[in-house]
Amino acid sequence: MTPAVTDETTLLAVLAPFAAAVAAPFLTKWFKHNAAWPLAVVPALIFLHFAGFVAPVSEGQSFVAAVAWAPSYGVNFSIYVDGLSTLFALLISGIGTFIILYAGGYLKGHPQQGRFFSFLFLFMGAMLGLVLGNNLISLFIFWELTSITSFLLIGFDHLRAASRRAAIQALVVTGGGGLILLAGFIVIISATGEIEMSVLLASPDIIKDTGLYVPIFILVLGGAFTKSAQFPFHFWLPNAMEAPTPVSAFLHSATMVKAGVYLLMRMHPLLGDTALWTTVLPLFGGVTLLVGTILAVRQTDLKLMLAYTTVASLGLLVMLTGTSHEKALEGAVLYLLAHSLFKGALFMVAGTIDHEAGTRDIRYLGGLRSAMPITFGAACLAGLSMAGLPPFIGFIAKEVLYYGTWGWPEFGLLITIVAVVGNSLMLVIAAAVAIKPFFGPAVDTPKHAHEGPVLLFAGPVVLSVLGFILAVIPHTTGVLFIGPTLSSLIGSFTEIDLHLWPTKINAPLILSLITIGTGIFLFTQLDKLRVFVARTLTAIGWGPDKGFDQAISGIVSLSSAITRVVQGGKMQTYMALTFLAAGAAVLVPGYVGGGWPAMPKMPIYTFYEWSIFLIAVLGLISVLVAKTRLTAIVSLGIQGFAVALIFLLFGAPDLAFTQLMVETLSVVILALVMTRLNLSPRDHRNGVSTLITGAISVSVGLGLGLTLMAITQQPFDRRLSDFFTEYSNSIAYGRNIVNVILVDFRGIDTLGEIAVVALAGLCVLALIRVHTKKTLPEDEGIDQSETGAKKEAV
Repeated sequence: MTPAVTDETTLLAVLAPFAAAVAAPFLTKWFKHNAAWPLAVVPALIFLHFAGFVAPVSEGQSFVAAVAWAPSYGVNFSIYVDGLSTLFALLISGIGTFIILYAGGYLKGHPQQGRFFSFLFLFMGAMLGLVLGNNLISLFIFWELTSITSFLLIGFDHLRAASRRAAIQALVVTGGGGLILLAGFIVIISATGEIEMSVLLASPDIIKDTGLYVPIFILVLGGAFTKSAQFPFHFWLPNAMEAPTPVSAFLHSATMVKAGVYLLMRMHPLLGDTALWTTVLPLFGGVTLLVGTILAVRQTDLKLMLAYTTVASLGLLVMLTGTSHEKALEGAVLYLLAHSLFKGALFMVAGTIDHEAGTRDIRYLGGLRSAMPITFGAACLAGLSMAGLPPFIGFIAKEVLYYGTWGWPEFGLLITIVAVVGNSLMLVIAAAVAIKPFFGPAVDTPKHAHEGPVLLFAGPVVLSVLGFILAVIPHTTGVLFIGPTLSSLIGSFTEIDLHLWPTKINAPLILSLITIGTGIFLFTQLDKLRVFVARTLTAIGWGPDKGFDQAISGIVSLSSAITRVVQGGKMQTYMALTFLAAGAAVLVPGYVGGGWPAMPKMPIYTFYEWSIFLIAVLGLISVLVAKTRLTAIVSLGIQGFAVALIFLLFGAPDLAFTQLMVETLSVVILALVMTRLNLSPRDHRNGVSTLITGAISVSVGLGLGLTLMAITQQPFDRRLSDFFTEYSNSIAYGRNIVNVILVDFRGIDTLGEIAVVALAGLCVLALIRVHTKKTLPEDEGIDQSETGAKKEAV
């Protein structure tokens, strides 16, 4: 079905958060402690706008809208609205509304609250642009913008070293993955000739038929795995908990960490259901699921426990997406929705506990249910959904995903075992977060614990209750949200019928009972389990997180070593490296590509033409054998004058005049500068140095000569010459074509060149006006050899 064209209001909805980011600091200043309420209107209106797409999208429709951005490159700011993008847009804007409110309460009175709101809105806009992006290049721009804005949010408390490290780590990992993804997009565009996602999805086999499926698959996975923290790139996500809790709640529930999962789901019709896809994704997703849950058990910080379970949940989603089995994909979509709701609620609960009790460590929390009853209720509801217990959306998701893994004909038994182990440990963390801080005897906390304001508990209450409501109306949930999203994943419209309660005893129900029983048992042994995991990890030693530090340290050391070589403070080294690079640039391509020119026939020259060549050769010999710098400078000018005479003899008087002026001024300026520096005999060089510099000089001269010969042997293309001949007089009113080109057709370039020459002249003037005797302390008893060295340095 061809996508319908929606109006430009949808484009404005994507851009609205960026406008709100500009206004946020001013509104915060005007409304002071109540700025969150008017600011939350923006994501709420965006949510209502995309809610209007739910009904038509549920019937199988899709929509596109576009405006030209860089039309000469085929880049448009275009969006594609279907089931998958609608679900993500609703989660981003809906949860984002409560995150804005929550941030208003959490950072109340913070001097940089306005700046924080701006960063949040930029982050929100970047994610909306990503999940709605239709043009591959514009999608990549928003993809990288999420990395930049998350860097700003994670490093918000920039005075803390831990925050700065976490922000840099997230930027390096996700930004580097983004560059890999860009390479993948470029290959897709080059191989298919298409740049719009909607066009690619209309021909699902277009990438598989190009012969470049494997490199495209690897490059796309490089971007998705780094963004969604798949093993071994999982380490950056828990460290991002250094950000304020509103960032953690938004980042883990509906935004950046699910961007990689979104990309894999979006690309499933194009890349999925192949042997490579159904092997690599379940493997890495399953490992990430187990690593995340095991590392979560070790933690005692509420945010870190939730962060590692997010890593595990992302692994579960990647594993299910990798099966390409329709029922497993349905379970992935359900779990995506359930996870967004319960994880957003639980992160805000953890932040509220920290805000009102002064700590997030579960070892020093207890008995908070009477002091924080509303927060306790939200934690219980969200925790039950995370544990996969009825009657919550998390239970339905677990049932469906078990149905999908058990029915997968490839490695169904293996990934079912992995899913059961992971979900059992997920139940342990859900119980720990929802039970331990609120039950047991009251504990003296750093702050007197009490219920937070409405801004802090509104989000957890609404999101946790939604997890219950969506479960008790499963048919409506399936028709409006799950079915359309699943249709986007499989590439064709499909309808599903969800049920809250199993209609019979089957494998998924038995697996759920095993998961619940195992999880309850492990929860009773949580302290012992934590000690065991900690000892095991200590015995293993350092992991990817410390490996990242070592990699960065190695890069810094390597760059420092290279800098000491190429930027050692010696002009000779700088010049040698510069000309070495120039020689390689002109010689290597000819050697590799075999593009050497044919040896031309020697023309017949007159005696005065030979005399000019002889003068040039004599000037070259004079430069080489000159005893002083002044002699070398004057001898060097002979070369330029000889070239000017050649221009004059072969019918280019304007070029000859320019060359004469340049050479005259060069010799005069160099002589004036050198008189202010040192005209003593030239530096002595040993044989090795002379050989190296001579070889570099010959390579540059030979390379440039061969390049010019190769160019002149190509057929002459007169199109540009004819253009200037035809239009120089009629358009620019000038008969001297060279002058017209310089002044009119290349006027801006010429202006830039004049500016460079003028700046160089000013620098020369500054050198000439240096009074060496006044700046060097020669009359203070300093050794004259040292003074000479200082003069040489000047």
